[in-house]
Amino acid sequence: MRRSIQALTTAALAGAMLAFGSGMAVAAPAPADADVDTFSVPAAETAAATTAWTPERMEAAIPADTLVLDQIGELDTAPAPDGEATTYAAEQPVLQATRVSPVSHIGKVFFTLGGLDYVCSANSVTSANGNTVSTAGHCLNEGPGDFASEFIFVPAYENGSAPYGQWPAVELVAPTQWTDGGDINFDTGFAVVANQGGRTLAATVGASGVSFNQSTGLSYTLYGYPAASPFNGETLQQCAGTASRDRIGGTTSQGVSCDMTGGSSGGPWFIGSGSGGVQNSVNSFGYNTQPGVMYGPYWGSVIQGAYQSAQG
Repeated sequence: MRRSIQALTTAALAGAMLAFGSGMAVAAPAPADADVDTFSVPAAETAAATTAWTPERMEAAIPADTLVLDQIGELDTAPAPDGEATTYAAEQPVLQATRVSPVSHIGKVFFTLGGLDYVCSANSVTSANGNTVSTAGHCLNEGPGDFASEFIFVPAYENGSAPYGQWPAVELVAPTQWTDGGDINFDTGFAVVANQGGRTLAATVGASGVSFNQSTGLSYTLYGYPAASPFNGETLQQCAGTASRDRIGGTTSQGVSCDMTGGSSGGPWFIGSGSGGVQNSVNSFGYNTQPGVMYGPYWGSVIQGAYQSAQG
């Protein structure tokens, strides 16, 4: 079930960048400098999850940004009038996010935590096992707390359509900084899904390369399925911009101009233009005092350690 993997060394990490595409070579696993928490999903739950998520249940799932209200409320200097922080900007007069056609390796994840059904965004990433999905840490673990159940990935989702089917998780992985401490700086997790029809996820939908320990202030393209108003979670949305440091909460996360709302959590950040580049972060949170800015965690050696554990 749940176990903790202690790193053996703090040596320099090799293979910081992996090439795009499931057919490309994958860097050998490298040591990490932090604990990694891994949850092995019971086989019966994996089997049941494939048919558990009906279209009606998916539609009723709650955007998972509500799971980080406490963490962001402690950082935001001007909480919402009702006393509860919101993790994404309210509706803007002119939306920055624009609708784009589905991308085969980007999709939605559905899961259950605390008896409630939630929805986030996610992306298939290059891995040794061919079945690794990146998302936000709060999209698979309470941070701190339990791991999610009935977790599935639905690539290229659009208006209820699942052209590549539903991919249930067999393993969920995140840094202990998130699973034990709820540290928003490390709000990233990885899910390992089961083969479908004898094929891996990467062989079926493709996979993005991943990059760690990069410079800050890069230009990114962000993707996600925002579900809170003015969006409905049924279509893929895109933002683009240059990242800047967090001047409000003082986290190590970076912000990009983007007004995607709850439900876009876990969506990928690609370096450069479009979805063909390497992934270097995920949608994580936003501040009430800074509407229209999406923050994503810095992918350093800690998050790389979690990725290496998942992909192996």
